Amino acid sequence: MLIDGELKTGKVLFAHGAGAPMDSDFMQQMALRLAKLGLQVVRFEFPYMQTIRETGKRRPPDRMPKLLDYFTQLIEEQVVDGQPLYLAGKSMGGRAASMLLSHPAVSAGFVFGYPFHPRGKPDSLRVDHLKDLPKPLHIFQGERDPMGSLPEVTEYNLPSSVHVYWFEDGDHDIKPRKASGFTQIQHMDHIAQIIGKQLS
Repeated sequence: MLIDGELKTGKVLFAHGAGAPMDSDFMQQMALRLAKLGLQVVRFEFPYMQTIRETGKRRPPDRMPKLLDYFTQLIEEQVVDGQPLYLAGKSMGGRAASMLLSHPAVSAGFVFGYPFHPRGKPDSLRVDHLKDLPKPLHIFQGERDPMGSLPEVTEYNLPSSVHVYWFEDGDHDIKPRKASGFTQIQHMDHIAQIIGKQLS
């Protein structure tokens, strides 16, 4: 577990994606920006990723129910009276976070690259639970994300509780190509600005 920043405006539990650990470049860069907003950022790894770190051997993620059980345990451990608690995640971790917004201790969710569908399987949608979210979910998505591009997601008729922010030419890591004139750093800075407005 890695903890970034001081507890000023609240705490955020930040989950990693399916294939990259909590200290990946994206996780570190985003955690730094969240901490600068006054959030205490708690990065953690699901048990399967902890095993990968210990053994050095790749393995697939656990099934979602097991991931959710572990995430829920952490929510219970990280509650601080009088301080809002947010859930955040990269890709798979963000999907898990979106499924736990009904927890009474949670105020809202932030997802960086939501996996609306598996790569190459646009008909296998992962949006049903989004229709009944009790709290705001803010999704930061690259326009050409192979797991949910701008043309695809605009057809999903998502509810008003789901706020999707698009980043020009971004891929699943919200990284644009050089020819776009943008950089991943610029997009991440913009994400932080948007989240900062949600906290104020």
